[in-house]
Amino acid sequence: MDTEIGQIATMLQTVEIEATPLQKRMTQLGNVLVSGSLSLVVLITIGGLLKSGWQIFEEILETSLSMAVAVVPEGLPAVVTVTLAIGTQKMIRRRALIRKLPAVETLGSVTTICSDKTGTLTQNKMIVQQVQTNSFNFEVTGTGYQPAGEFKAQDHHQVEKKSEVQKLLQACVLCNDALLQYSQDNGRKKEKEKTVQWSILGDPTEGALLALAGKAGIFKEELEKHMPRLSEFAFSAERKRMSVIVANPEPGEFPYIMFTKGSTELILERCQAIAWTQPNQQQIQHSQPITNQQKQQILVSNTHLASIGLRVLGFAYKLLTEIPPANTEESSEQGLTWLGLVGMLDAPREEVKQAVQNCRQSGIRPIMITGDHPLTAMAIATKLNIANADEQVISGQEITKMSAAEFEQTIKRVNVYARVTPEHKLRIVKVLQKQGEFVAMTGDGVNDAPALKQADIGIAMGITGTDVSKEASDMILLDDNFTTIVGAIEEGRVVYDNIRRFIKYILGSNIGEVLTIAAAPLLGLPSVPLSPLQILWMNLVTDGLPALALALEPAEPDVMSRPPYDPQESIFARGLGVYMVRIGIIFALLTITLMLWSYDYDQNGADPNHWKTMVFTTLCLAQMGHALAVRSDTRLTIEMNFFSNPYLLMAIALTTVLQMLLIYVAPLRNFFNTSVLSLTDLLICLGFSMLVFVWVEMEKLCHRYFLARRSR
Repeated sequence: MDTEIGQIATMLQTVEIEATPLQKRMTQLGNVLVSGSLSLVVLITIGGLLKSGWQIFEEILETSLSMAVAVVPEGLPAVVTVTLAIGTQKMIRRRALIRKLPAVETLGSVTTICSDKTGTLTQNKMIVQQVQTNSFNFEVTGTGYQPAGEFKAQDHHQVEKKSEVQKLLQACVLCNDALLQYSQDNGRKKEKEKTVQWSILGDPTEGALLALAGKAGIFKEELEKHMPRLSEFAFSAERKRMSVIVANPEPGEFPYIMFTKGSTELILERCQAIAWTQPNQQQIQHSQPITNQQKQQILVSNTHLASIGLRVLGFAYKLLTEIPPANTEESSEQGLTWLGLVGMLDAPREEVKQAVQNCRQSGIRPIMITGDHPLTAMAIATKLNIANADEQVISGQEITKMSAAEFEQTIKRVNVYARVTPEHKLRIVKVLQKQGEFVAMTGDGVNDAPALKQADIGIAMGITGTDVSKEASDMILLDDNFTTIVGAIEEGRVVYDNIRRFIKYILGSNIGEVLTIAAAPLLGLPSVPLSPLQILWMNLVTDGLPALALALEPAEPDVMSRPPYDPQESIFARGLGVYMVRIGIIFALLTITLMLWSYDYDQNGADPNHWKTMVFTTLCLAQMGHALAVRSDTRLTIEMNFFSNPYLLMAIALTTVLQMLLIYVAPLRNFFNTSVLSLTDLLICLGFSMLVFVWVEMEKLCHRYFLARRSR
């Protein structure tokens, strides 16, 4: 556990996984339903026994159990699970792979997105544009990883042939773990039309360095034959540099050379000399000490390149008499000779700027977290509107120095973090969560795993991400694109809206069933109007099929134009609980009215199955109208595209047909204890059931009217 991997494992173990908002809401809903159903059983049983004694205990028990069955929506767990599964399918189409099912809905609650820069906000296609050595300052042209382009330097012809530049290009190639590859298009094109496709195997930053050297005719395979790698000090996020030891092709007194690449500031402070060439000479003079003025000028150049959005790397070398032992990087990487700067552009993704704007419209705060120079980070963040040019950038070193109280105040106003380590990422997530934010965090490395696990939504990179980061995540971006995160959040909001929609639909109907059953003995009817079997049929079939179809309801027009809902809100928040009770009462009043009428019409229940069948049928058909009306909270059904959710239309049609089969197919009729209804009876049931649909639509009109009056 003292190793680097062990420390990461320790951090992972300290992360406590909390239940998702949906799990908390479903637990709350379950508690309410269970306590409600048990309370009903107890109240009805005690009340019945006190009123009528033990003589009708069986009827009392049947009534109480029927009410308990009516309260609990048996199909709800299946509908929620299927809805989440459908959400994962939709997100896959948007290039987001969900690893944990509850994360589908959790995405809709995100208030802050902490995103890496390279590859997520940018194209991850590095192209070297600027090179500076002690004697030369020039631009490099070309596109992609193709080793073809020009070196443009004022007053210098073929600057790439100069020894200073050659040495720098050697460092770019040798201090590098990537491979520059090409493949030829062998299609049916003519020989002259065939093209060579260049690609990179490895890190894009290192690939850009190989392409730069290739433009000067220096390729890794050939160079390593003369200068093979003998040892190395690997790159790490803490060191921000790497070194390789290679054989010197001109050994003499120094048989080995160490090339170092990394953060300009960290390498420059380890340099004691600078490579330069005297006029009219070709060889580098190694003994030229570097002055403080030269260091300052290099830092100014580094700052300038970073401020225009370039990622800048510094290069140095050192002649060695022997290969340094392992774990001596701190002492070995001293007394270096400065070679120069390389500035490369990783252009922002074109679609990300719009995605960032969508985030802000949706009340989501985008934050950039990168290991790059603060000025580089701010240049990209400004282009993408993540931050304004006058805003503050916080570096990892500043985070380390801040107290907990200082950092909690700073994090409220800072949207760009640079030169951060994975430990800083973890601290940022914890502080944001402490302030009530619901955080999505991206990462790709092994050491990003603790922050990914700590975040409410951990997002791993599908292309560049490690297996460890993917295992710690809730979601994987198959295209490593920030826009995909925003798309997934939109789907998450739709899923949550649909879950609330069908809970509203199911429980509103169930409350109506409970009240209808409870009213029967109070009104002097000889038995309950619904048997437990009929209630199960309604809860599983006439509730379940339309509820599943409601899970496929397309997004409301304003789904990404409103702030995210509070992750801590109750499932009954924003009027849902009141709506269910209100609609349940309407269901009950209409059904009780029909029940009394049909009981009297049936000559005081001469045929009990007949009036019960009318009650049963009315409740089932009323649910179909409710399903149509509940599609939107604000828009009337006639204002919506009737065929935008064809699954709902099919579910309503199928459920209605199945309900008719229970009435008119003898085996099913006998099993469910129903009775054949005449056409007149059926039309009466249909008329009463349509009143629920009309009521919900009238509520929408009233809501509009009061909103309009309030806005005057």
